[in-house]
Amino acid sequence: MSRPRLLDLFCGAGGAALGYDRAGFEVVGVDHAPQPRFPFAFVQADAMGLSQEYLSSFDVIHASPPCQAYSDLAARNGNADDWPRLIEPVREMLAATGRPYVIENVEGAPLQNYIVLCGTMFPGLRVLRHRLFEANFPILVPAHPRHPLCHTKDKRKRHYGKTDEWRDFVTVTGGGNSSVAAARDAMGIDWMTKVEINEAIPPAYAEHVGYFAQLALKEEAVSEREISLASTLP
Repeated sequence: MSRPRLLDLFCGAGGAALGYDRAGFEVVGVDHAPQPRFPFAFVQADAMGLSQEYLSSFDVIHASPPCQAYSDLAARNGNADDWPRLIEPVREMLAATGRPYVIENVEGAPLQNYIVLCGTMFPGLRVLRHRLFEANFPILVPAHPRHPLCHTKDKRKRHYGKTDEWRDFVTVTGGGNSSVAAARDAMGIDWMTKVEINEAIPPAYAEHVGYFAQLALKEEAVSEREISLASTLP
């Protein structure tokens, strides 16, 4: 039986893609930059230049537009306007397909009716990384446990030296909170460079979202079958 096809826009090195693969999708990634470590079929292209015909050929679409304009760092530096704000045009583009879609971004991004996922929600993850997910189908949110102490290399912090990057939670950012090996372990990603993993989401997040995307497809199929049967009634 063929798998439903999912288009992963602004795919990066494939953190979300692996999660969607685990959720049962055939994944195709699109990014404007080469992604030699992307683990599935890949197309180098401008996501915003794709045709509606191409977009609509997929069963589900995921998009992770650039987040820099909405990040805390941009707010602190006062340079948010230096980065593109693509969430609104991406939403319009995806809604026009009529397909189930997901838009993922950072806290502070202008998503609508979003859910928040955190590494504390998923057994096996050790990363404090809040990400927002807007979808045009329902997604249940796991319980959000209290955040534990996070490993630090900052000697000014009171718990410096009392945590272990291989045992405790870490934050995966450009600030060097942990080694790349420990970041990979904490995120459930084993193939990315430090730069790539800084931009990625844990596959577990997308696997969770993908489960509900599969349910949405099944409900859509049932509705279409009911309409088809009704049309045959006298």
